[in-house]
Amino acid sequence: MNEQPLLSRTLDLATEYLKSLPERRVGARDAVATLRARLGRPLPEQGLDPVQVIEDLARDVDGGLVASAGPRFFGFVIGGSLPAALAADWLASAWDQNASLYVASPAAAVVEEVVASWLLELFGLPATASVGLVTGGQMANFTGLAAARHAVLRRAGWDVEQDGLIGAPPVRVIVGAEAHVSVFSALRMLGLGARRVARVPADAQGRMRADELRRVLQDSAGPTIVCAQAGNVNTGAFDPLDQISELAHACGAWLHVDGAFGLWAAASLELQHHVHGLAKADSWAADAHKWLNVPYDSGLAIVADREVHRAALTARASYLVQASSSERDGFDWVPEASRRARGFALYAALRSLGRHGVAGLVERCAQLARRMARALAAAPGVRILNEVVLNQVLVGFDPPAGVEGDAFTRAVVARVQQEGTCWLGGTRWQDQEAVRISFSNWRTTEADVDRSAAAILAAFRAETAGASRPGRPELA
Repeated sequence: MNEQPLLSRTLDLATEYLKSLPERRVGARDAVATLRARLGRPLPEQGLDPVQVIEDLARDVDGGLVASAGPRFFGFVIGGSLPAALAADWLASAWDQNASLYVASPAAAVVEEVVASWLLELFGLPATASVGLVTGGQMANFTGLAAARHAVLRRAGWDVEQDGLIGAPPVRVIVGAEAHVSVFSALRMLGLGARRVARVPADAQGRMRADELRRVLQDSAGPTIVCAQAGNVNTGAFDPLDQISELAHACGAWLHVDGAFGLWAAASLELQHHVHGLAKADSWAADAHKWLNVPYDSGLAIVADREVHRAALTARASYLVQASSSERDGFDWVPEASRRARGFALYAALRSLGRHGVAGLVERCAQLARRMARALAAAPGVRILNEVVLNQVLVGFDPPAGVEGDAFTRAVVARVQQEGTCWLGGTRWQDQEAVRISFSNWRTTEADVDRSAAAILAAFRAETAGASRPGRPELA
């Protein structure tokens, strides 16, 4: 088969989509029934021409695509793909390498080595730490906590990988009150239980309180894991890592840091004070699609003790050709065997940006967040609920007299999403509905911020005007 016409047509379709992003409606246009009607054809008895398949696919899904790669998507911490990262990811698909074993792809293995060394340098972490390239922040937390589970039980004389958890000394896990949901999912998958954690109170910005951690640790005995956070999902705030690391290690606990997007602050001289003490932790989790702006499927699991990391994750079988001590087998560091060669996109992104480019991307997003906060705060009835320390802006709206506040906020969010200039989402913060605006996309400009702020304020004013009209019982 001649693949050239198919790949050329696919390039055209992809390029057309990317060109549309600056002015494209951000939210999806089509309802689920429409998408099902277009896509839910019977499976054909005979195969179709691949060019037709790709053209039909691009046409039929278009109305259901969210322009999250565009410059005005603020609903989650989702970065768009840098051009070099996107191109490298296309090549990774064409090369079709399995990054599990060195022998399966020496190129993928060496690229991972180089990327790991660059990342450790950017984050200011020990050069001897190990790095696993996983699917995302969820599996990065899983991997770090798997290493933690191995280490604390080994110290207690228990081999959890061989003997399991039945009969093992109980492991106590301590988290901040604002810990991310992915930490709890990881604890469930690791058999440590989401309900058994001890929660440490947080301050008004969601930061774990070190004085309360000291109190909780005093009540702890046996194997202990402490989970801290670099970048609160709502406020962007950072736990006091320096104090937390001293308290955790003083009682022999393992310290894991969930830094899905906040870890990238370490790359910036302007922002790295937020992560003071970061290098004292035992494991770290980050997500490269968030702020390095590489395609999805690119989490980072980092562990200070390489042997602990390997012991918790590696697998052996007679048919597998193991790497020598000087070569890297990717599956020693991740919870997968066969996997995509994620390192190529990371390599291209880091080379295309350089150290200063990574720092500049993070700093620019933080500046845009502050610009958005100023624009919204200048309007009567709009409140900024957080200290804008990084890339998160948390917004509250004052409802008209007699209108229930949470329902009013949800209505403003829905109006913004329906209008389509930008996309943002709601959240629950300190017992009230709020709006969360996140910045992490390389495409976003000051003009995008100003245009989006105007659209948000227009939605707020329209909802305020409409809320006092008859026939709005849902807001009464």
